[in-house]
Amino acid sequence: MSLSDVITGDRNEDGIAAVVGVLKQRFGERLNTGVSMREQHGHTTTYLPNQLPDAVVFPESAEEVRDIVRICADHKVPVIPFGTGTSLEGHVNAPSGGICIDMMRMNRILKVNAEDLDCVVEPGVTREDLNVHLRDTGLFFPIDPGANASIGGMTATRASGTNAVRYGTMKDNVLSLTVVTADGREISTGTRARKSSAGYDLTRLFVGSEGTLGVVTSITLRLFGIPQSITAGVCPFPSVDDAVNTVIMTIQMGIPVARIELLDTLSMRATNAYSGLNYPESPALFVEFHGTDAFAAEQAEQFGEIAAEFGGGDFLWASEQEERNRLWKARHNAYWSGLQLRPGADGVTTDVCVPISRLGECIRATQEDIEETGLIAPIVGHVGDGNFHVMLLIDRQRRDEIDMAEAFIERLTERALSMEGTCTGEHGIGQGKKSVLVKELDGAIEPMRQIKAALDPDNIMNPGKIFPPA
Repeated sequence: MSLSDVITGDRNEDGIAAVVGVLKQRFGERLNTGVSMREQHGHTTTYLPNQLPDAVVFPESAEEVRDIVRICADHKVPVIPFGTGTSLEGHVNAPSGGICIDMMRMNRILKVNAEDLDCVVEPGVTREDLNVHLRDTGLFFPIDPGANASIGGMTATRASGTNAVRYGTMKDNVLSLTVVTADGREISTGTRARKSSAGYDLTRLFVGSEGTLGVVTSITLRLFGIPQSITAGVCPFPSVDDAVNTVIMTIQMGIPVARIELLDTLSMRATNAYSGLNYPESPALFVEFHGTDAFAAEQAEQFGEIAAEFGGGDFLWASEQEERNRLWKARHNAYWSGLQLRPGADGVTTDVCVPISRLGECIRATQEDIEETGLIAPIVGHVGDGNFHVMLLIDRQRRDEIDMAEAFIERLTERALSMEGTCTGEHGIGQGKKSVLVKELDGAIEPMRQIKAALDPDNIMNPGKIFPPA
């Protein structure tokens, strides 16, 4: 992540003015050019500069999205899709200005096919609203990135989260999409069939494309049955290495743990203070098991035996739903609790992912780096798949602290790449990690650029993201 990656692109002033005028006639009050609204839609939760769109429009149907994109395409004006604004790498900034398409009013659940374990939703549906709607069917959608993100945004950023170790990420749970491409056409990328050998896998191409190839207008999702039994708990460990070794053995033993999250000592201290808990202030694993009563109990017992081998302390169980909700709410509040470690500071959050056999080594080296640099930086991680997050607490008004954070993040990503990992497990590239992506993918960048140019020859779809200047 570097400020040098965040550049202001060329603006098409005449085209922007023309598009805003046409859209104002077409959408009336559903087009907003107020500064505060534009600031919200250029919002980024990193320290990267806020780059405002020229207008925000609120479509209510796929037909309206097609109209908006066609109008923008005619005038070669950028289009920036917007979900709930919870992305972390400047994905929704508008470096060349343009039109932000806020999908919040496209929030209908179009179809639930309970027998086939799938559903079709519009992009503005949030994951929490979807699961509330599904509750009476006995089904649920498992991807849980923490924030109440929109399904469209989760699709665009290939989100994952705490359940990924068992249920996979968005790329594993999106069956097909409808997408409005840069020329204003709406295409379907597949069907509801669970597998297909028909042509290129366009669904996977658009999942994770961060709005650079098209605007998603509907998503067909895989669903799962709500488990008969859910058991969760917290287990403290003497060290991060002990906790990670427990994770590695759990995965290698084939125990189908649903969630397995690491919090380091600093994160546990912050979590206790913020959420009013009294867990031991040492590295800990938050875990959850799904299945029948007998199977969930068996998983928990097997995990407990493994944890004991690595010095795990008394397991603090949460079997009632209210207790589990409190436990996972505390985990999801890690960002807000972490901010309390340095009042008045800003949180810069970054993530990497490595093979789990290298996870302990990577986290240990990262903690040593944090100590040597003098940063305050708690660590949490979806460690079942080798992914962990570091939140750097800095003063964004101090250039020296920004420089320190940038240098640390560069070292962290280099460390992950040297261990055959990736610069981001789930945050995506956006603006913040464009230069690192080149290091990671090297020769694969050019074919990606060619795909982008073929589908978006005028570069109007969320320009300035993923690729650094050629």
